[in-house]
Amino acid sequence: MLEDTGERVIPENMKITNELLIEHVARYHFALPFIKGRVLDFASGSGFGTHIIAKKKKKEITEIIGVDIDDSTLEYAKHHYYHPKSSFYQADVTDTTLPEQFGQFDTIVSFETIEHVEAEEQFLSNIYNLLKPGGKLVLSTPFGKGRDVPCGSPFHVHQLTPAEFASLFSDYSSVTHYVQKGALIEPRDHATLEYHPLGIVVCEK
Repeated sequence: MLEDTGERVIPENMKITNELLIEHVARYHFALPFIKGRVLDFASGSGFGTHIIAKKKKKEITEIIGVDIDDSTLEYAKHHYYHPKSSFYQADVTDTTLPEQFGQFDTIVSFETIEHVEAEEQFLSNIYNLLKPGGKLVLSTPFGKGRDVPCGSPFHVHQLTPAEFASLFSDYSSVTHYVQKGALIEPRDHATLEYHPLGIVVCEK
């Protein structure tokens, strides 16, 4: 059994009412309309989201690759979430050789990853270089007090403010921001004044 670190989402070990599970599943379903071709799930964790994409978009994708740094997590994904169009590989999301190793993708999803990464610029550079021209990126993060400010989670380097998050994607040809609270995801510009703890961006290269 895969060890639960407190941040890792393992649906088989969680109640259907678990808020963390609900949020993560909602993000993958939100991303589905943007997904096609060759797909990368960057920091794929236990693999359930990779499997959602493989099952739901099997007619629109050629393959989906899940990349994660943790070997035990990858073994769990391979054992529990087999699909003929998916595969899982061990790699560090900040490894500068990733574009050479994996080539380019039509779609990249990376959910709740950037807040764990010290080398943020290299992580974002890898994503840009891994994405084909015209390709789509769907990326999410929890909001917090900002870069270099300690946050409540021992697993996070920091949590970006909405403004810091919005500033990261200027190299893309189009950028649309969304906010999330629980299962609800809506365009940032249409959101109510109520605080939303999570941000999602959809970018086209």
